[in-house]
Amino acid sequence: MFNNIYNNPAYSGVEGYTKLTALHRTQWAGYSATNGLGNSLNTQLLSITSPINRLNSGFGFYVLNDDVQNLNFIHVQASGAYHLGIKDSKLSIGFRAGAITLTTNKDGYIVIDDEDQVVENIQGTEVRPDFSMGLHFQHEKFYAGVSFNHMIEADFGFGSDAERNSYPQELIFTGGYTFPLTYDVSVTPSVLVRSTEFTSYTFDISTIATYKDKIWGGLSFRQQEAIIIMAGYSFFKENSLRFGYAFDYTVVAQDAKSLTSHEVMLSYRLPAISTSGKKVVRTPRFRH
Repeated sequence: MFNNIYNNPAYSGVEGYTKLTALHRTQWAGYSATNGLGNSLNTQLLSITSPINRLNSGFGFYVLNDDVQNLNFIHVQASGAYHLGIKDSKLSIGFRAGAITLTTNKDGYIVIDDEDQVVENIQGTEVRPDFSMGLHFQHEKFYAGVSFNHMIEADFGFGSDAERNSYPQELIFTGGYTFPLTYDVSVTPSVLVRSTEFTSYTFDISTIATYKDKIWGGLSFRQQEAIIIMAGYSFFKENSLRFGYAFDYTVVAQDAKSLTSHEVMLSYRLPAISTSGKKVVRTPRFRH
């Protein structure tokens, strides 16, 4: 919920300011392959989103590095969105284009047949195009969005036409509502529903409480996976620097996984830049 540019290209520039976000996730800490050759399961994400006010639009960009044992996926994606003002709300339509790179560590697999041609022909690196589109509706108190990601069915052949793996297409729904409890405290429940290949789905439900827009914490549940505890703090006068941490405890198929996952997030909102061409003159008379 803090980095929706990854879920939906229509989120590009919606927040009205330029934001940089860095994220690291360690999935199932301590988990390793039976032969000890594969990497751990971890993900890094760097993103930027910014409005283009003169064009009623916004842009976004992110790079994702995803290690899944002997497979490494790298996403490089750029997105753009057009914002349509509707009274005190904003409706955005966005598109995203980029590439997915898969690098396979052939030496990390246990081979039963040393002369298996499929294994012998595994390509070290394959690159495929990627395209996504989405809609996002933003109000002061609530938001809702839908996106169709990886629309181009990216087939990774692993060096053999007979053995093909498709990067899964995804349909993602997101939504949330902010309830002000007091002048200083608000509560925001949110939901994310993800359908893979239109044949299966999973969901995340979360609730975050925020104090003075500075301190936040909450709980989340990921279907068929884990219970999550989240907490964070915002720094500086305008809360421009935000740090967050999430702790996952696995509640499903514990025998096949490690019990904990960890995720850290750091985001920074850049100061607004005047585009009027006029010099800004500061005076203590109007400072408060």
